[in-house]
Amino acid sequence: EARIQQLRSDVVLDVHHAKVQFVKAPSYGRGTSSGRGPRGSPQEKTDIPKSGHMVTKGASKSQPSRWIEKLTQEKKNKLKKQQRLQQKIQTKMKDKPTTKTTGSKKRRLNQQVSQWTASSSPEHLQEARDETACGDMNQSIRSYLEACVFVGDIDRAHHFLLSQHRVRSRRKHLNTDVYNIMMRVWAKKIGRMFILLEEAGLKPNLGSYFAALECMGRKVTCSPRVISRCLNQMEDDSLSVDDLFSQCAFRQDERDMLLKAIHVVKPDFQPSDSQQTSHSCPSELLAEQRAQWQKILLQALRESKMILANTNTKDYRLNLYPYLCLLEDREYVDIMIQSVANMPPSGESLKLLARDLGNRVYTKYTVRQKQENQMVEKMAGIYNLYTDLLAKDTKVYDVLPREHWVKLEMKQSSGPSLQGGETSWPYLVTLELGTYLVDLMVKNLKINSDILNPAYSKKLIPILYHMYTFRSTRQIGFIKPHPILTQMQQDAMETKLTFDSYVMPMLCPPVPWTSVKFGAYVLSPAKLMRTVDGATQHEQLLEECENLSAVLDSLNQLGNCAWRINKPLLDIIISIFNDRGSDKLDIPPPLSEAPKIPHFNPHDPTYTASEKAHMKKEVIIAKKKCSEMHSLRMDALYKLSIAHHMRDEIFWFPHNMDFRGRTYPCPPYFNHLGSDVTRAILVFAEGKPLGLKGLDWLKIHLVNLTGLKKRSSLQGRLEYANTIMEDILDSADNPLNGKKWWMNADEPWQALACCMEIANAVRSPDPTQFVSHFPVHQDGSCNGLQHYAALGRDVIGATSVNLMPCDVPQDVYSGVAQQVEEFRARDAQNGLKIAQVLEGFISRKVVKQTVMTVVYGVTRYGGRLQIEKRLKEIDEFPKDHVWDASHYLVRLVFSGLKEMFTGTREIQDWLTESARLISKSGHTVEWVTPLGLPIIQPYHRTRSQIYVCFLSLRSPDTVKQKNAFPPNFIHSLDSTHMMLTALHCYSAGLTFVSVHDCFWTHALTVDTMNKVCREQFVALHSQPILQELSNFLVCDITTSLDVKLQEILSNPLNRRQDFCSCCIFTNCDLIFLCNIKFCTSMETAQP
Repeated sequence: EARIQQLRSDVVLDVHHAKVQFVKAPSYGRGTSSGRGPRGSPQEKTDIPKSGHMVTKGASKSQPSRWIEKLTQEKKNKLKKQQRLQQKIQTKMKDKPTTKTTGSKKRRLNQQVSQWTASSSPEHLQEARDETACGDMNQSIRSYLEACVFVGDIDRAHHFLLSQHRVRSRRKHLNTDVYNIMMRVWAKKIGRMFILLEEAGLKPNLGSYFAALECMGRKVTCSPRVISRCLNQMEDDSLSVDDLFSQCAFRQDERDMLLKAIHVVKPDFQPSDSQQTSHSCPSELLAEQRAQWQKILLQALRESKMILANTNTKDYRLNLYPYLCLLEDREYVDIMIQSVANMPPSGESLKLLARDLGNRVYTKYTVRQKQENQMVEKMAGIYNLYTDLLAKDTKVYDVLPREHWVKLEMKQSSGPSLQGGETSWPYLVTLELGTYLVDLMVKNLKINSDILNPAYSKKLIPILYHMYTFRSTRQIGFIKPHPILTQMQQDAMETKLTFDSYVMPMLCPPVPWTSVKFGAYVLSPAKLMRTVDGATQHEQLLEECENLSAVLDSLNQLGNCAWRINKPLLDIIISIFNDRGSDKLDIPPPLSEAPKIPHFNPHDPTYTASEKAHMKKEVIIAKKKCSEMHSLRMDALYKLSIAHHMRDEIFWFPHNMDFRGRTYPCPPYFNHLGSDVTRAILVFAEGKPLGLKGLDWLKIHLVNLTGLKKRSSLQGRLEYANTIMEDILDSADNPLNGKKWWMNADEPWQALACCMEIANAVRSPDPTQFVSHFPVHQDGSCNGLQHYAALGRDVIGATSVNLMPCDVPQDVYSGVAQQVEEFRARDAQNGLKIAQVLEGFISRKVVKQTVMTVVYGVTRYGGRLQIEKRLKEIDEFPKDHVWDASHYLVRLVFSGLKEMFTGTREIQDWLTESARLISKSGHTVEWVTPLGLPIIQPYHRTRSQIYVCFLSLRSPDTVKQKNAFPPNFIHSLDSTHMMLTALHCYSAGLTFVSVHDCFWTHALTVDTMNKVCREQFVALHSQPILQELSNFLVCDITTSLDVKLQEILSNPLNRRQDFCSCCIFTNCDLIFLCNIKFCTSMETAQP
């Protein structure tokens, strides 16, 4: 009928008669061909209106309408295709040897033929568009059947159901509940109904088995074998007999008949009444609910898979069915149940939740794929040989771990290949699969509303809700748990956390990175470069790189550092965590310490509008505080739980990097990049004697952790440490009951750990032979400004960040604070009121964050917010002057930095302008680090983060590209310096790890690491970095431009001989960048 209407629309009609005559359409009954009626009789002739009634333009009076001709021709073509297809099948069947199953195979082939022809029909195309209509039709069918059953017209209901079932196009409107209606009243033909269910591609549910068993109970002569077979089938479908009594609604004597049937095979069975069951322990109640949810999800997953298996999807449309068959059904269910258990009370973004579910399925699938491909055995053999190299640490090797692995792999070249066998899933597939699993949970996971309070009415309610919220100006999907579920989880107070193995530290050394797609975990997949969701540009750039050996080797060096837990300190932290925490010591308190959320009736007429607004604001603030406290508490719980689990183990952190080259440990929850608490409980697994200067370095490190003596020399800090040895030893011996000197340090927990290490060393027989596992840190002096000063050959700026030799260490933050104070004093003398108010309040802490982030592109607006936050922390500062003071101070800070670092702002401006011009020309900013790592900024205008291809047609986001280029470029240089230091420390036999610009090693080897660090900084900045960057940008942008413009851009014009210059040309509204030239006269003898 839809095709007729479509063909009719092709004909333009002139109506000359008021009375419209209808044309009889051909019959479309089952088995009807194009030229015959249902019984093979000649088809009725179509009445064509005569002239004067309805005339088609350009058509003869005696000719049939064009749409009927088209329809007839289409039917003839369709019939020919069916005949040819059947002839091919018959030919193939004749060629094969005849067996007993030939008839059944032929029937199945004929069914496939009918499916293929049905899927190609116009009616099928129309059905695919009507999902809403399908749901309405299902509801109509159910209501019709229930009405027939209610009035006792069983035959009418029976024939109607068969009429719907026999037509394939109508069968899609049926589900299991439709057949269950007839099962409950159709005792003698219950087996036939199960056959109909199977034919419809549906699976029996609890209602189906309830109807079957009830009928068996009414039948006196029913065989026990039939009842047993029905119960066994229930168990196979993960349904229990108790579920029949707890989840099915009974009418009249149905419950008695059901129990009668079960007693035939299970005489002692008694259903457990959920209403009378008392749960003495909330944890038992939650465990029972989870067991029930597992069964429900398992049943729902199997039913949905059956529906997907019978769904004809087009080639370009994603079909999730294969992805739902990669694992066992129970594994999918376990993943979903675990995600529910880990969901915070405030909910989680639908996108993040779906991505997490999809990634977990992909990880399990990858491991299973390696097992089936027999890669695990080969991996085990090579890995055992590889670890021999790491175990023999006393022997000097002239081969890197990566090279050692490659040699071992080449020797065992037979068997499956370890690399390149797996195809990573596109982000769209991962997201679509995860969304499908989330949809299953939202639709099927339910709970009784009276489970915690019998006073409430009993009804099934979902435990998860799909809602929408706003992030900035964007509306995003959100999955939020029902308060009943949250309350149950809080009451249960579970003592067990479940983590995937790849988020935990490794109990064996990581597999070395040997290529872009191979390294880190032994079985679980890992990415070399962390990227924005869906971005593929980075992966393609990395794969095209000819040599990334230095980058890979540095990651391997960081990952090969073994760790262990500082158990005495961990026990102290856990005791405070269990005793209501401590805000001062950065141990989050439990929710019991959270402020109470005020309750009020917004419709109470006694409140004024201003009072209501104030109380609403207080409620919002209290809820936000509770949410923040819960997040911090759970974060600390995760970290401390993992640390406690690893307390007797030696473990490793495999590393990867972000798109700028900055390195990070792969385990996200617990690592040395964490807070003061997590850093304090981590020590090196390998110990080294302190040597002659090791104890001194421990004392200097302790003073650095206190935040005192910033402008003192190393000798001055050492002398200060010797004067407070009494406090140090008291802190180590009585951390919670003594003088508590350590609690006033900037990093209190690391300071306490260092106090304990110093106490153990000084009390040993020979401190020089004391074996220390403690990591000593060497932090950069505002590392970003160091790189800018070196790039611009700025001697004054280099001096302020300790790149030039000085008697005492320079503190750039104190220097800027001092300069800002001079500006303030001058303005105060001139009568500026805000300058007078700020007298005595300008300190290093007030300006530090702004100075540190200016180098990374912070704006004046962002800097003002930072200073405003610091001023609010000062109790004595008048709060009504905070805004004016922060606005005034940020201007002074920027002015002071511009005077101190003459080249920094000019280089920043050049980088920003370069990125703006590049992005406005339609290009994404790219560059290559001195170690050969390609970098591309993933900032585009569209909100969608699903990157389809590398050469994307989407335009770059000019604002993000230009604002991010200076900090990202400096981050890439910082990472390059760290990687060079790591490689040379490895060659020198040092244990080395880093937290970006903060380098860690044993106290014995601090001097050696410092020497390597400085040498590699000089070597890095001895290269013409800005010149090479300019050459790359010009070459990258002008590859698609005309030759004349390339010749123009190849001639640089210099504004300054001692710094850098850029020349701007305009051509066809495109502005491009010219080369840079700068002087390399920086003194590098003693940086």
